[in-house]
Amino acid sequence: MKVSLSWLKEYVSFDLSPTELADALTMAGLEVEAVDDRYAHLSSVVVGRIEDVRPHPDADRLRVCTVDAGKKRVTVVCGAPNAEQGMMAPLALPGTVLPDGLELFRSRIRGIDSEGMLCSAGEIGLGADRSGLMSLPPDLPIGAPIADALNLSDIVFEIGLTPNRPDCLSILGVAREVAAIAGKALGYPDIQLPEGKGRIDEETSVTIQDPDHCPRYAARLISGIKIGPSPEWLRNRLLSIGLKPISNIVDVTNFVMMEMGQPLHAFDFDHLEEGRIVVRTAREGEKFITLDDKERTLAGDMLMICDGVKPVAVGGVMGGLNSEIEDGTTRVLIESAYFDPVSIRKTAKRLGLATDASHRFERGVDPEGTLKALDRAAQLMLEVAGGELVSGRIDARPKVIGTSPITLSISGTNRHLGTDLDGEAIKQYLKSLEFAVASKSPNDQKPNDQIEDTEGDTLTVTPPSFRVDVSRPEDLMEEVARRWGYNNIPTTVPVLPVEAKPPAGPLGLRNEIRMILTGLEFMEAINYSFIHAEFPDHLGLDPEDDRRRTVPIVNPLTEDQAVMRTSLVPGLLSVVSRNLSWQIRTIKLFEVGKVFLPKAEDPADALPDEPEMLACIWTGMREGHTSWYAKDAPIDFYDIKGAAEGLLHGLRVEGARFSGMEKAKCTYLRYGHAAEIRAGDVTTEEAANEEATIGWVGEIRPEVLEKYEIKQPLFIFEFYPERMRRAIRPILQSDPIPKYPSVSRDITLIVDKTLESERILEAIRDTGVSGVELVEESYVFGAYEGGNIPDGKRSLSFRIVYRSPDRTLEDEEINHVHKAIADGLLKRFKADLPT
Repeated sequence: MKVSLSWLKEYVSFDLSPTELADALTMAGLEVEAVDDRYAHLSSVVVGRIEDVRPHPDADRLRVCTVDAGKKRVTVVCGAPNAEQGMMAPLALPGTVLPDGLELFRSRIRGIDSEGMLCSAGEIGLGADRSGLMSLPPDLPIGAPIADALNLSDIVFEIGLTPNRPDCLSILGVAREVAAIAGKALGYPDIQLPEGKGRIDEETSVTIQDPDHCPRYAARLISGIKIGPSPEWLRNRLLSIGLKPISNIVDVTNFVMMEMGQPLHAFDFDHLEEGRIVVRTAREGEKFITLDDKERTLAGDMLMICDGVKPVAVGGVMGGLNSEIEDGTTRVLIESAYFDPVSIRKTAKRLGLATDASHRFERGVDPEGTLKALDRAAQLMLEVAGGELVSGRIDARPKVIGTSPITLSISGTNRHLGTDLDGEAIKQYLKSLEFAVASKSPNDQKPNDQIEDTEGDTLTVTPPSFRVDVSRPEDLMEEVARRWGYNNIPTTVPVLPVEAKPPAGPLGLRNEIRMILTGLEFMEAINYSFIHAEFPDHLGLDPEDDRRRTVPIVNPLTEDQAVMRTSLVPGLLSVVSRNLSWQIRTIKLFEVGKVFLPKAEDPADALPDEPEMLACIWTGMREGHTSWYAKDAPIDFYDIKGAAEGLLHGLRVEGARFSGMEKAKCTYLRYGHAAEIRAGDVTTEEAANEEATIGWVGEIRPEVLEKYEIKQPLFIFEFYPERMRRAIRPILQSDPIPKYPSVSRDITLIVDKTLESERILEAIRDTGVSGVELVEESYVFGAYEGGNIPDGKRSLSFRIVYRSPDRTLEDEEINHVHKAIADGLLKRFKADLPT
């Protein structure tokens, strides 16, 4: 919505600067998106004096002018017939952009350099005359910008309105807001009509066949008009807000629409068959040609304005070509109506017609402003087009659209807004926006009654008819907040307890898992919960495996989404296969999601269990990309095991232990390259319990990968997040920085090849020898097979770190403890020392 400052000041007087006004309107909810001077394009157009005029040597209709531009004289090639020596005229210098978008450059015209352009009034947007140069007063300063010399300045505000404020889709609507902001009175146009001749009801009639679509339709008739160009003041007003003048009658309808927010339409009355108006819905499939000369196919619920025989306009959207105002029009029927907003919105959308009229009707115009706009248009048409008014007006109103009083609580308003306003202040704010505030009951209230009750806690407020967006107490509170000023409402901080509740267990764990794994350069995948029914065969699951019992989908979209998943692995393998087909060779993915395990024998008999699972896969190279400082190396079991250990460490899972997976459990994992993961204080009995296992890690069997067309090794780990959560240390405790140095000792054992190193590490911690409490850390740092190592054996090297919290350890003490631990290991595992 564009608003001209000069037009605005016709209705309200104020002293705010354009910047202050823009800020005030924005804070009142009418966001000013741009502020421009409509004459800004004249900054490089100066007052020029023609010093000399001579014929162009190579063109009969062109002349070469020498023009005094103030600081210098320039040569201009000009074709204007009225150019003469001593004439003052606008001179557009190179770089000027004219209103029609033409940019001027220094150019050579028929062999003569032209350093600008002498302009007509129409060319620089100061009138309609393009027949010759615009003649300026002789007393203007030569070389001065023409906007300054003629005192031309008109600030235009571009306002971004929300859909609930159709009342501000007019100059008067914005002026009403400005009047409230500035504390001034709003001046409405003085509408006075002469006495007409004859009677309108003898000339025409209006019949509304569908009052739900058209609750009100008013009309006036003027005869003897003369179509022609609009006077300069009317053209200027329309141009100031970006509308193109057309003719005096059409320009008046546009002017009143922009002034009062009420769209109007003018019919050539002589083109209306039977001289009457019928408002009805269209016949299904009916054809109609609109003013843009396009044929439209109408639907049965579209509102049409018809004469006695045919449609002449799409109600509230666009007029018809068969009744438009022409140069020979002498009688005009003026339409001013209220149409149902929903009906207009549907019609405009289906026809693909977005007009200024439909934009206003579909948001809701003032149902009580119909007659005011009608009389205003008649007044202006008589002024600019002459003619004679036919007495009376038609006001067909089968359905009254009214406003209902609203009870507003003063204390409730202050509670919602965080303010401390009294009833008198609230009353004044609402009155400044033309709301009626009454103390009487709604049944006793008279129209426009503004007797207020500020002694009690409630006010009875009746919104004005143009505020179609106000229907609840909360709407009134918003109006109070706008008038009080959003920036005046104190900023307060909600009173909250100091302690913060951590996220719920499963949710908090899920977020931690995502954060840790993305930190390890894994990307999260999100797959459908529906998968192919043959996935158990693809994974090689045992016939007795519970994961073979799936929940079928009654109406699957595709064959690949036939059952609910009981494992996350098939979805991730499909994603890997798809990425490999796109030549992405290194892939690191994880997914956290539910699987669906049926409870009953028949999966359709009961709702399944929905435990959450975590699956993480890795295939390709260790580094993920080729680099100059390291050779490409494919990942192996220890890479994926390290990622699993990193996750467990980040989650603070206590007592995590890896142990080789039995062959019977290696369904889709490669035997000898897979391990179960247990956590917590696991006893021997608990170790046999499935609940003690929190997950597993290993390499996918090649036969399984072949089903998914994956031709490179792929490693995976899976966890039960709920079981992990039970093993997480709930409270973090910090350890002091050690004051005393550590001492390291190594030991190498030759043990059976099948013996897991984890068992030896557990034995180091549990030897029970005196001084074992000094062991701070132990880990494997070397493994070797072959050479002089006997068959079936391997060499494992361990490093044991000792430290005391209260003293520096002596070699003799460490050697004694280390020997005791070594002897215990040799005896317990029947190990040998290397020779």
